[in-house]
Amino acid sequence: MYVFAKLTEVLFSDGIFNVDGENWKFQRQVASHEFNTKSLRKFVETVVDTELSDRLIPIFCSAAANKTVLDFQDILQRFAFDNICKIAFGHDPAYLLPSLPQEKFAVAFDAAARISGQRKQELGEKSSLESVDLLSRFLSSGHSDENFVTDIVISFILAGRDTTSAALTWFFWLISRHPDVENEIPKEIDEESEAASFEEVKNMVYTHASLSESMRLYPLVPVDRKEAVDDVLPDGTVIKKVPPREVVGNERRDGRKVELRARDPYTYPVFQAGPRICPGKDMAFLQMKRVVSGVLRRFKVVPAFEEDVEPVFMAHLTSKMKGGFPVRIEERAESF
Repeated sequence: MYVFAKLTEVLFSDGIFNVDGENWKFQRQVASHEFNTKSLRKFVETVVDTELSDRLIPIFCSAAANKTVLDFQDILQRFAFDNICKIAFGHDPAYLLPSLPQEKFAVAFDAAARISGQRKQELGEKSSLESVDLLSRFLSSGHSDENFVTDIVISFILAGRDTTSAALTWFFWLISRHPDVENEIPKEIDEESEAASFEEVKNMVYTHASLSESMRLYPLVPVDRKEAVDDVLPDGTVIKKVPPREVVGNERRDGRKVELRARDPYTYPVFQAGPRICPGKDMAFLQMKRVVSGVLRRFKVVPAFEEDVEPVFMAHLTSKMKGGFPVRIEERAESF
């Protein structure tokens, strides 16, 4: 933790990733309100579904019709950026819109003034904080110091944008190399398609296992690595190291039901473990599964690398695909 904090203190400062003790406890307690079942359902059914149907799917339809190549890594980052800003800060940056950018500073200044005024008005009208965004919760707690709020914003944007987009980038690359897995996912989508969107993605167990395995192979935060070592407790008990293992989906053929046999978080530390386990884990999985469901229901994502070229894994704060992920979008012969 200390090494990671020193490496990132200029960027994160006193954000939740870099602090311990009461400061960390306070930030986690406030943030935890965004990750209850009611908030997660709202996130999927209003934020993610809107971004998916109004922006991502139309872009894919256009790319499929015009046979254009997209940088899928960039598209996913834009998608995730819009989502985290909506749910955490009550603001839609519309980053996924294919429109020409305006003068950035003027737009940002006007937007900041407008949003600040709207937030003060909203807090005055609400009898509780149940329906306001994450940033409003922090501000209403009395923590309005500009540097502190900036640290929070940076931390949650990184957590909400870069990690999920990285996971999906490598996931779509991997399933393109494993057609047996890619073919199973639309079957699961078809089975769950009668359910409401929240229930549908929650029950996509095979897809959940596939995403988990992808994140084991391509860690989301590679610089914050964990390494298993042998140890001896004070009473003489010997503890043997156990490396991260494959995440197994145990499939039953009766009714095509699938059971997930997941590893404990210390064996599978993608989302950390113990008190610092990622509070947004469930939100991340719901968002990723909703994207997988929405995309693979109608399209095939086909890598457009040159022949015999494989993507290069870049270990930044979050994992990246060097040079982006060029893809072609193809309409499925039969939509699920």
